[in-house]
Amino acid sequence: MAKTPPPFAAFEWMIAWRYLRARRAEGGVSVMTWISLVGITLAVFALIATLSVRSGFRAEFVDTILGANAHVTVYAQSRYDEEGRVIRTFDDYQARAEAVSGVDGVSRVAPLVKGQVMATADGRSAGVEVFGIAAADLQAIPRISDPETGRGTLEGFGEDVILPEEGEAGSATGEDPFGVAEDQAASAAEGDEGTADIDGNTGAGTEAEDVAGDDASPDAGSIAAESDEEVVYPSVDDATGWVEQGSGDGGTGEAAGEVPTVGIAIGSGVARELGLAVGDELRLISPDGVRTPFGTSPRIKAYEVTWIFTAGRYDIDRTRIYMPFAEAQLYFNREGVADELEVMTDDPEGVEGLAQAIQAAAGAGALIWTWQDASGSFLRALEVEDNVMFVILSVLVLIATMNIVSGLIMLVKNKGRDIGILRTMGLTEGSVLRVFFICGAFTGVIGTLMGVVLGCLFAIYIDPIFSFVNYVAGGGVWDPSVRGIYALPAKLQLGDVLSAMALSLGLSFVVTIFPARRAARMNPVEALRYE
Repeated sequence: MAKTPPPFAAFEWMIAWRYLRARRAEGGVSVMTWISLVGITLAVFALIATLSVRSGFRAEFVDTILGANAHVTVYAQSRYDEEGRVIRTFDDYQARAEAVSGVDGVSRVAPLVKGQVMATADGRSAGVEVFGIAAADLQAIPRISDPETGRGTLEGFGEDVILPEEGEAGSATGEDPFGVAEDQAASAAEGDEGTADIDGNTGAGTEAEDVAGDDASPDAGSIAAESDEEVVYPSVDDATGWVEQGSGDGGTGEAAGEVPTVGIAIGSGVARELGLAVGDELRLISPDGVRTPFGTSPRIKAYEVTWIFTAGRYDIDRTRIYMPFAEAQLYFNREGVADELEVMTDDPEGVEGLAQAIQAAAGAGALIWTWQDASGSFLRALEVEDNVMFVILSVLVLIATMNIVSGLIMLVKNKGRDIGILRTMGLTEGSVLRVFFICGAFTGVIGTLMGVVLGCLFAIYIDPIFSFVNYVAGGGVWDPSVRGIYALPAKLQLGDVLSAMALSLGLSFVVTIFPARRAARMNPVEALRYE
């Protein structure tokens, strides 16, 4: 008795290979085979490229959040002071910070003072957000203190830097933003002992004389000065860089000599917007300054740029400035208090498990806000988009594999006589099915492998590819102000590649069964009747 050959025997592979490489004149369908191959290759390539970009975008987004922001923010519950004003600060921030740092899983706790001001330099202005933080805590923020992306030195952060005062007296920085010096010069030239009001009118015996040299401030509402008395402009006690104007020299308004300034760190977007480099001087203007009998005076102070960082997020680099914690307390009138506590954890992805412990350690009146709370909606939108894109591209792969069905049906029709002869020679239905299954599966396997190679190369060399596309398009293909990040990221993950391969191979094998089964069930008598 003859021995039954095993499945997928050598002769089955030989017959399938002859059918795949047969010319059209010999009854082959090589053109359809190539169309199927190219379609599957492009579909798998598109699937892997999309999955890698999706993974890279999420990884870059999360990394910039965790690398430049707090994992957990502890802030104070609103309450009222004796004057009925709403306050949201911590008086005992040091004790609360020590308590929170003792929670297992917490790596660092930093008190913060935050405020929004106007930054000016060389006639340019931009709204910025100031973070007051200790120098040691700033150096522990990965995305901010990274020497590969930053410029300058963090050694000068918070240190006093002596810069020559420019211009004439009239402001804390040596400039005269309200035109005070010009009014005083005009009054002195006319021999007038009076004072200049908001309209520039002069005259003795005005009400401003009772205030000059005491609490007068250079705000837009009133300016008071006397030629023979010292004029004191708004200043913060012991705040480095604020200069008490006038020197008892008859009100000439001469420069006080040298002005000590404090080193700060600014984002690369702020530096680009204002045209700043390391060592340049930056002025910050806060509308909430010193309160005087004539209203609240804007606070103006100059700082030296000692560090320019690039966090990788456009919105962070474009708006953020870091200032020494003690200096920020003085500048924003937060003496002895902190606005919030910045908490860093060992496992940011599992921060929800630490939320209750951190809130309990922070004490009464403290609320928490995790990075997942702040960015959760965006991450959920990314997840939904990922699932939808995978489904859409899976349909694309299915369409590409359907070309295998059409090619195999034509192959079975053209090889009907061969099938009849093989059956009469003793081939079973299973052998015929496997022959045509190999024909279809071979196309799916080769197309899948080529698509995987192209997709992996795209993810690895995405930067030069994107640069070439940007060059061909004339630039402006990627706008960081819209996208939030500076480049198109891609992260190649084994799970994404395996899922794309499994999907393509699975569909290729499944769609091949129908035409292969039709060939196996062909009656050899019918196939050879007219031969």
